[in-house]
Amino acid sequence: MPEQKIRIGLIGGGGNMRSHVVRRLSRIPEAAIVAVTEPSEDALGRLFEAAPALKKLPTFAEHEKMLDAVEMDAVVISTPHTLHMKEIADSLEHGLHVLCEKPLVCSVEDAKRVIELRDKTGKIVEVSYQRHFHPAFRYAREYVQSGKLGPIHFISAYQCQNWWNPQRAKQWRADPALSGGGQLNDSGSHLVDILLWVTDLVPKEVFAYVDNRDARVDILSAVSIKFDNGALGNISVVGEAAIKGMDEGEYIWGKNGYLAITGTGKPQLTVWDPEGRQVPDVELSAGPASPDHNFIAAILGREKVEAPAECGLRVMQLTEAVWESAKRGEPVAVKS
Repeated sequence: MPEQKIRIGLIGGGGNMRSHVVRRLSRIPEAAIVAVTEPSEDALGRLFEAAPALKKLPTFAEHEKMLDAVEMDAVVISTPHTLHMKEIADSLEHGLHVLCEKPLVCSVEDAKRVIELRDKTGKIVEVSYQRHFHPAFRYAREYVQSGKLGPIHFISAYQCQNWWNPQRAKQWRADPALSGGGQLNDSGSHLVDILLWVTDLVPKEVFAYVDNRDARVDILSAVSIKFDNGALGNISVVGEAAIKGMDEGEYIWGKNGYLAITGTGKPQLTVWDPEGRQVPDVELSAGPASPDHNFIAAILGREKVEAPAECGLRVMQLTEAVWESAKRGEPVAVKS
């Protein structure tokens, strides 16, 4: 019996789609890319260089034309952030499942609308938060949810990278009309998401300082948070750091000890408990290989969606509160 193929349309053909998404999809036997939307001929050319097999597929400059012309089961979206809402809505209304790069959308209102449309259409919407699939973070979530850490009373996290540089200043991420915000809304979205996903804490109030560093979007963010269970926390996003790559760390304190997850690529998990310092075998918590693998498996009914649209909503609830607090210079309540 031939294996079922999930027909996928790509919306966006830029660097992330080229270097990450297409490579991952090519490793999934049940996934079949059937069309591409990309308005830039230059980006399309580089996509075809990276994946020559895509040259034979129908290509479109506008996603609406692809949705009308090609029979598909799902789309993968990797475009400038403020375009996501319309692309997601149009795809759902065409009866398609959606995997979208972070951030899901750029406002709480839009995130709620996505969830409403998802529930109305009965289709899957997943956010491509790859940390959900890393053994260190999966182990940390399982450890916290098991109760071994005890009630959480403090969290702290940082992320730093050379995000703001002369090259970035010329790209769409520096334009709020396309990016929706700066590093907090870009790579910082991963940091906010993973803290909330691992802990299940619900932010109640935020006080934040933001420095744009002469950009039109946020570059430095210093955030203090109070959660609904009384726990406190802080998040530091440093978008002007003279380093190669990215450095990151997440720390979670509970009544019975604390967890530390440090580094990127292959982050290190360390557990401190009454027995002392431990470095657990996090490979025991390995799950699906990637958001793309999980997306296809969920469509086929084999797995649950590991990063549903609710994750994107929670991230935007905190992110919007940060921007509003920095603007007003005072604590603000996080929208429910």
